[in-house]
Amino acid sequence: MSTETRAKTSALWAPERRNFTIGLILIITLAAFEAMGLGTALPTIVTELDGHRYYSWPFTVFMAASAIGTVLGGRLADRRGPAVPLLLALPTFALGLVVAGVAQDMPTLLVARVLQGLGGGTQIVALYVMIARAYPEEHRPKAFGAISSAWVVPALVGPAIAGFLTEYLSWRWVFLGLAPLVLLGAVLLAPTVRRFGAGAEEGTAPRRKGLPLAAFGASAGVVALTWSAQNPSLFSLVLGVAAVVALGTSIRVLVPAGTLLARPGLPVMVLARGLMAGVFFTAQAFVPLTLSAVHHYSPTMAGVPLTVGSLGWSVGALWQGGQRALSREAVVATGLVLVGAGVAGLTLIAPEWGPHWLVFGLWFVAGSGMGLGMASTSVRVLELSPADERGFNSSALQLSDMLGQAAMVGLGGVLVTSLAASGSPAAGVVPLDLLLTAAACCAAPLVLRSRREQMA
Repeated sequence: MSTETRAKTSALWAPERRNFTIGLILIITLAAFEAMGLGTALPTIVTELDGHRYYSWPFTVFMAASAIGTVLGGRLADRRGPAVPLLLALPTFALGLVVAGVAQDMPTLLVARVLQGLGGGTQIVALYVMIARAYPEEHRPKAFGAISSAWVVPALVGPAIAGFLTEYLSWRWVFLGLAPLVLLGAVLLAPTVRRFGAGAEEGTAPRRKGLPLAAFGASAGVVALTWSAQNPSLFSLVLGVAAVVALGTSIRVLVPAGTLLARPGLPVMVLARGLMAGVFFTAQAFVPLTLSAVHHYSPTMAGVPLTVGSLGWSVGALWQGGQRALSREAVVATGLVLVGAGVAGLTLIAPEWGPHWLVFGLWFVAGSGMGLGMASTSVRVLELSPADERGFNSSALQLSDMLGQAAMVGLGGVLVTSLAASGSPAAGVVPLDLLLTAAACCAAPLVLRSRREQMA
């Protein structure tokens, strides 16, 4: 094979990286199966463990622990290299699966979710840094495209498999069945991780004071804000305000300077990631509600647009992987516009007279935008990051994603419940979707401006 032919061949499947690529896709797929399957199994879990009052907490503590794992994993990756956090995270995640599978009460299940969150948050940041080390720069878009595509199969069949296991075997196999495969993924990753992941990069990365404290502050803020929303009272109001202050203070430490001001370069990429995730998942949260309450879809049919969106996400992610000549800012801006267009179209299906069948095409468009934008923000952040700051910047990207979703979904829920009756959500969904559309469309010019200013 000639040098030119080898250059055109994806480095993902070169012999020296093939096992790592398989392991990377396997780990992401397993994490996706667990995330998709939990929602299906949780009603049975809380019934068996007598934990109905804790119904949302397996999600809340997972997200809070993920925030801590993301920050500490990024810090460790910059100081010691990605091998250490990755090879710690994978057994921790597997242990969390085992503990969940044998849990006899809700407190034990919540401990398991904390372990899964710590492992999951740490491993994704370490894998981002490993992608930067293991693959040539021109092949990284394909690597992030592969990560996005790894969610497609779980999105399509994950809930069905989890439902089958829960109904005919036991919900415990939703967790226990994945644990051995996580360890297999670790075995596949290990040789490349040892080769490329050991040791910190040479450089002069700034010493960032207060990162662990800020990580715990953000985590505590998420938990406090969730509890306050679920238990309205004067005390909850005070606690909620304190949680917002804690989150705001922590975020300033956990993301690049200028992120909240959309400064060009890294800051605007991190901000765009959070806005894009928040807009998409907030709008998506009310799609099944609208279809079932307004247009009388069955629960199964009301969930189909979410699957269609996942397919669009995969198409967008795979397409961007082959676009080496386009600027990442242009791709991200296009993704934001597509997400905004899909969300804007949802305003047409919210009323009873709306053409509800449009939702399938609309959510494919929005999903395609997510595939373009999410993968491209990851690629661009690694391009702009000094080698010894990849861990911090990758963790900032993940935190922006998580906190953007948490904040916007929560505020969206407040808006919808304040403006609309439970059986007729259109009065709340329409203004929410218009606000989300405006956020996406306003973010796109900020990203393009960043590119122009960097080229000036």
